[in-house]
Amino acid sequence: MQTEFHERRSDYGARGERHAEDITVVIQNANIQTVLDYGCGKGSLKRRLAILSPYTDVREYDPAVPGKDGRPDIADLVVCTDVLEHVEPDKLQFVIKDIERLARVGVFLAIHTGPAVKVLPDGRNAHLIQEGPRWWLNTLGDWFTIMNLNYIPNTLLFLGARDEGAEANDS
Repeated sequence: MQTEFHERRSDYGARGERHAEDITVVIQNANIQTVLDYGCGKGSLKRRLAILSPYTDVREYDPAVPGKDGRPDIADLVVCTDVLEHVEPDKLQFVIKDIERLARVGVFLAIHTGPAVKVLPDGRNAHLIQEGPRWWLNTLGDWFTIMNLNYIPNTLLFLGARDEGAEANDS
């Protein structure tokens, strides 16, 4: 359904750039060389980071976008904005585990906590997970060390580091 939604709606998956300035600060402060936009949609974050941080290698992955659906490589920073709330609830742990596996240094996550305006072709709200910040922090805290948090209207911004004992591997 996500692939169909991406194809039918030009505005779906087209707003990744809105967090580009915050991500650029992380890139500069943590000496990030590679970024993986996990759930990149239409690719607006990569285009914006090409301007704001031109020497950063930005890679894209989105299982719902043909051509961007290949197995991604590990990157220093995995960025996942406005994606996790769209994941089937019973698949969320698998997606978070995959993000953790791909993040060499850490993650930047933006998660909407309420309902979406858009409705999926099967009639469900496009935000399949509608949980508050505390629920997300409890869930993400099992995977990452919290480095910074911000809650703007209906969106949790989460900056997390890989746990010291974890090693990124491509297995």
